[in-house]
Amino acid sequence: MRGGGISTFNERLAEVLQEQGHNVVIYSFSLQYPSFLFPGKSQFTDEPAPKGLTIRSVINSINPLNWISVGNRLKKEKPDLIIVRFWLPFMGPCFGTILRLVRKNKHTKIVAITDNVIPHEARPGDMAFTKYFLKSADAFVAMSKEVLKDLGTFTNKPSAFSPHPVYDNYGSAVSKADACKRLGIDPEEKYILFFGFIRKYKGLDILLEAMNDERIKSAGIKLIVAGEYYDAKESYQQQIADYGIAGNVHLFTEFIPNDDIRYYFSAADLVVQPYRSATQSGITQVAYHFEKPMVVTNVGGLPEVVPDGKTGFVTNPDATEIATAILKFYEQDSLPQLEQNIATEKQKYSWGTFTGNLFKVAGL
Repeated sequence: MRGGGISTFNERLAEVLQEQGHNVVIYSFSLQYPSFLFPGKSQFTDEPAPKGLTIRSVINSINPLNWISVGNRLKKEKPDLIIVRFWLPFMGPCFGTILRLVRKNKHTKIVAITDNVIPHEARPGDMAFTKYFLKSADAFVAMSKEVLKDLGTFTNKPSAFSPHPVYDNYGSAVSKADACKRLGIDPEEKYILFFGFIRKYKGLDILLEAMNDERIKSAGIKLIVAGEYYDAKESYQQQIADYGIAGNVHLFTEFIPNDDIRYYFSAADLVVQPYRSATQSGITQVAYHFEKPMVVTNVGGLPEVVPDGKTGFVTNPDATEIATAILKFYEQDSLPQLEQNIATEKQKYSWGTFTGNLFKVAGL
């Protein structure tokens, strides 16, 4: 089953817990979304399963009989701790039912890592599904202060803030020349990167508008878009055509395997996250791994992890302001001690700190 950043995070967390001496089993999906709700091309991956991890793909998100079966199975196994990832209210009935059954064993502690409590894109039933899920967990970890605050409006159960750890499992950076050769682009150009699933709230349309800024065009800055469309691609393609910037935008909009991610970050001078809304973002932690500076918008938890003027720039989700921030980056000495600042900031986001916070909030 393919899940982008969330599944990658879960697998890396499992590896860290195993390295710490814990026995870990991942319960994944046999069916994550019904096809009419899935915005990408495929929910499945051809990538090999990660070595050294036990993964059971058994959860069907839309089959209540399956929820009962899985819940009873986990109840009998009596794990000391279940760590469940909650990112979308749609998963509330499935996860909430499974966990209610597990709790009947009077032994297992349940901690939820809550990516979002209030979703980016509202749908009918969100509030009821979220409340149903939250009542099934013993404690919560939020990866942004905004989500921690949102949690407080739903529950007074133990909750902790622990920032998203650095993604350190995508291999080492390569030279810009080698990365550009792999991508088939000119290594002599200036490149900024938009990375990740393309959804309305992530603001690619705002960044395309910024690319239409005459100052950006004059500076010869090119944009790499790397990520699968989760919105209708036609509106973005029309924007590119209307602005006449096709020659300045390189689109890599198929699903990107983990082994290829390093090439996109290595080719880029700067990572741009022009989000309209956010809680936290794994993309910032991939950028930190590859030690790339960032331009982020002042929404959600993004400014918490990108100190303005130190590891990048924070701006409003406005095309002109984003263009200004991009141009500022290319000015000489715009970010003093940039490499040292990134290395220092990167140390704050270790997996050991994150797992320590998980156990602490669980009372283990």
